[in-house]
Amino acid sequence: MGLNRRTAMKAGLLTTAMSALRLNSAHPQGTSAPPPITVQGEAAVRTNIPVVRDRRASGGSYLALNSKKQPPKEGWYATYTVRAPEAGVYALTAVATAPVETPHTEATASYLQLALNDGQFVEIARSQPYWYESKPAWGGLSVLDLGELELRRGENTLTFRVTEPTVLETGTAYALALDRFTLRRREGVELREVHAGGDGTLGTYRYGEPANLTFTLNGHPDHPYRLRYTVVDYLEERVAEGYATIEPGDGTTVKAPLPQLPPGNYRVAASAADASDAEAVVGHFACLSALPATSSDANRFGVNVWATSLVPPSRLDAFAAAMRDMGAGWIRDGQAWSAAEPASGAYDTEHHDRITRTMRHHGLSPLEVMSPAPEWAMTTASLPLPADLRHAYRYARRLASRHPAAVQLSNEPDVDVTSSTGDAHAAFVKAAALGIADTPDRPLVVLPGIAQAGHFQDLLLANDVVRYADVWAFHGYPDPAEQDEPAFPGAAEEQRELAGRLGASEVPRWMTECGAFFGVRPGIDLTPAQQAVQARYLVRSTVEGLAAGNTRQFWFAGPPLHDDGVYFGLLSREFQPLPAYSACAALTSLLGEAHFAGPVSGLPAGAIGFEFDSARGELVRVLWAAKPVRIPVPGATVYDVMGRRAETDGGAVTVSRDPVYVVAPGGDSTRPVHAPRRILSPAEHIVLSQRYAARNAAPNKDNGDAEPPLGYRLSRRTRMSLDVYNFTSTSTSRMVTVNAPRPAGGWSARAEGPTRVEVPPQGRKTVPFTIAAGSGVKRRTDHRLAFTATLDGDEVPPSVSLVQLK
Repeated sequence: MGLNRRTAMKAGLLTTAMSALRLNSAHPQGTSAPPPITVQGEAAVRTNIPVVRDRRASGGSYLALNSKKQPPKEGWYATYTVRAPEAGVYALTAVATAPVETPHTEATASYLQLALNDGQFVEIARSQPYWYESKPAWGGLSVLDLGELELRRGENTLTFRVTEPTVLETGTAYALALDRFTLRRREGVELREVHAGGDGTLGTYRYGEPANLTFTLNGHPDHPYRLRYTVVDYLEERVAEGYATIEPGDGTTVKAPLPQLPPGNYRVAASAADASDAEAVVGHFACLSALPATSSDANRFGVNVWATSLVPPSRLDAFAAAMRDMGAGWIRDGQAWSAAEPASGAYDTEHHDRITRTMRHHGLSPLEVMSPAPEWAMTTASLPLPADLRHAYRYARRLASRHPAAVQLSNEPDVDVTSSTGDAHAAFVKAAALGIADTPDRPLVVLPGIAQAGHFQDLLLANDVVRYADVWAFHGYPDPAEQDEPAFPGAAEEQRELAGRLGASEVPRWMTECGAFFGVRPGIDLTPAQQAVQARYLVRSTVEGLAAGNTRQFWFAGPPLHDDGVYFGLLSREFQPLPAYSACAALTSLLGEAHFAGPVSGLPAGAIGFEFDSARGELVRVLWAAKPVRIPVPGATVYDVMGRRAETDGGAVTVSRDPVYVVAPGGDSTRPVHAPRRILSPAEHIVLSQRYAARNAAPNKDNGDAEPPLGYRLSRRTRMSLDVYNFTSTSTSRMVTVNAPRPAGGWSARAEGPTRVEVPPQGRKTVPFTIAAGSGVKRRTDHRLAFTATLDGDEVPPSVSLVQLK
């Protein structure tokens, strides 16, 4: 990646790479700090970024970069001269656009790089929570905390640079808006970061490897800086402590060797030797089992990453390695369709393709999620889908050609805030699936991630979409009110029963989102108590999901992620591993291929257990209990929730809320045989899609909370159309016979043109219909309207909608 990971861990570490100058002493007693230094964005001494006038800007103008052109050799840059009244550490803030969306604006910018004087450029690689919590300034600009710089007295040169694009509504571009920046003098030097583990990682290393603690100041001390530190494990037991000193002239960092620690998650607190505990800087690190998770196609564990939005470019390589080391075999990601195809047939995917290649390089299998269609492809009536399904076919084929392992055909369409219906999404799914099927060495086709079982999914499935997919997908979250010990939702069992009723039990089921809601205050990670709950829930939910028949399960989410007061990530806001990360690493290491063998019987009241075959000649029981109980484990090896070997007492182990793993010889390592993929027939290449005017749109889904009737709202007589698509990849036209529907409940349908139509390859023909409601049709009551067709005597998958008399 080119940057030392310790240098990139926090914006406050800019001093390490940017300055070789020593810091003056703190201000003498009775003196005050110099006034802040504010520089207008348009006051650059050298820049190739345009200046735009705007009365809202503090100086009436600001720097405004928005370019699709590749940057020049030196990048898009702006260089400023800053005169410091005294040498020292200065806090840097800026009124500018953030690189991620914030609650007050969707405007985003490229990640910034900074260079001070003759120092190297370093990316401001802060995590999403830092940017998300930024206060609004004006327009799409925010007040950004960019860390600290160590200035010399007198003239300094500060350069802002952009070399990476960002994702905008109309495509990828190099973007930055900078109104002004301010430097405020800080007193003395302070400890800014504690990092542990192997060099070049996000605070992880494997058991048996050497590891150090690294302490970094925000500037160079002019007298010995002595600090103290303590390290505690997951159980809050102290496992290491000591002192370290940074001498003048030795730079801004010092290392202390870690003792040999067992696998687990550790928290280190460090502060100046004479400071209070309240001033301590906290870091996290993980010692991972020496036995890695399986890296074969049998790996059942995934994680949501959304790397474009949540992972700074300079961290991508280390992040991918951390997810692999955690035992994830799969990552779930996606790019904005509007950015990937800003105009019909004009693709701009290199930015996201690089993420896919990086994940692949680290042995991760990407699950690519299709996003809503770009504005140019939609109409008011089709939102959020393309009005012409040929756009879905072509875009899905393009996605499949970029070598993801699987493509998911939308995310939670049942709980968005549009009026889209299950039948419309079904037609979209069929068209996209056919585009993927026409790709050489095609990836797996994954059905949309359904947020909750209900009317939308029922209608989607009634349109016979399962035959087009390799994987059935859904999501499952506990009640957000359950903050102490969330219960695994019933989604997995619901979906298993639903698949069974449809005769689709053999279709692999993936829970493509699974996580829990933990409330946090701005600027704060999860508390130690919350971290423990998150770790327990990750293990228990994954185990219960696999026991319910899920073939794969994806945690939401891997990177630091703060959204509307809720924290989801397995990494801290400093990109360091939280206990749930280590719990996941232990789970994936010990369960191996995780073939579910059955529930554990004969347990004491309140205890729960599930047994798995690891495919390594071992049977692994995962046990937990609401209250501590003793359970016999004769002849077995026991590991705690962090993967540390646990002691047994008299052949028994105490089981509590923290799951334990009981490993014993046994099992059958024979892998299941995967069924070959079906070849779709010519009739299955014909897609029927009902099309109504915007005035007949179904009610808004109200984020999934709307109650029936949910069908298209029709008058007594309504004109509509049935689109007939031929997604045959050959040069053969198809003669399709459309059958006029015979709806019940007093409805009727009459074709207003020929119902036998010749559809060219990759073409579309439209058959107009009039739908009429008889005098006995009740208002605001849903009725099914099913269109069918045949191709050479073979049945075409139907288009089934709901209609109501408004």
